[in-house]
Amino acid sequence: MMNAFTGNMFEIFKREFRAYFASPVAYVFLVFYLMLIGFLTFFVSRFYEANQADLKYFFFWFPWVNLLLVPAATMRLWTEERRTGTLELLMTLPVTLPQALVGKFLAAWLFMMIGVLLTLPVVFTTIYLGSPDAGAVIGGYAGAILLSGAYVAVGTLTSAMTRNQVISFVIAFVICLFLALAGWPPVMEIVNKWAPGWLVNGIASLSVMPHFESLQRGVIDVRDVIYYVSVMALALFGAHLVLENRKSS
Repeated sequence: MMNAFTGNMFEIFKREFRAYFASPVAYVFLVFYLMLIGFLTFFVSRFYEANQADLKYFFFWFPWVNLLLVPAATMRLWTEERRTGTLELLMTLPVTLPQALVGKFLAAWLFMMIGVLLTLPVVFTTIYLGSPDAGAVIGGYAGAILLSGAYVAVGTLTSAMTRNQVISFVIAFVICLFLALAGWPPVMEIVNKWAPGWLVNGIASLSVMPHFESLQRGVIDVRDVIYYVSVMALALFGAHLVLENRKSS
C-alpha cells in the first residue's frame, strides 16, 4: 500500500518538477532569485564593508525574498490544472488526491531548495575569507529550506482556491506577509491597542520569524521544526479540502 502511494506520488512529482524546466522561465526565475539575494546582501546590507565573517545579514533576507518569489513559483500548481481542465482528467487517473497534492508540493519545494542551495558560493567565499560559525550556517540553511516549505504549502493552498494565477499570487503573498509580520513589535503594538492579551499572544505565535531567527543562530530546536511542519501540514490539509470540494461539486 505504501509502495503504491509513494510510486504514484513520485510520478506526479517527476511530472511537476520537469514542468518547471520545460521552459526558460525556471532559469530566469533562479537567476533573478540569486541576483536579488546578492543585491540585498552585498549592496543593501554591505556585506563586505562590515569586514566580518558573519552571515547573519545574508540569511536575514531569505524570508523576504521568499515572501515575494515563492508565491510566484507556486501560483500555477493547481490553477493551471483548473484553467486547462486537466484537473478532472487527473482525478480520473489511478492517482489519489493526496498523492497528487504531496507530489506537486514536493516538486515546488525542491525547486525552491535549488534556489536556496545555489547561494552556497556566498558561504564558500566567506569561509575562504574568514571563519564563520558552521552551526549558524547549517541552521541558517535549514531555516531557509523549512521556511520555503511553509511558503510553498501556503502557495499550494491558494493555487487550489482559484483558477487565476494572479489572484493565487496575491493571496499567497498576503498570507505569507502576515506570517512574517505577525510577531513584529511595531505590528504587535498596533494590535495590542485593541486586542486582548491572549489574542495578541496568539497572533505573535503564528509568526515564522522567531523560528527562523532561532535556526539562523545555529540552534536546531525541535519546536521550530515542528512549527514549520505544522504550517505545511495545515496548508496542505486545507488544499485537500478545497480540491475535494471542487471534485465533488
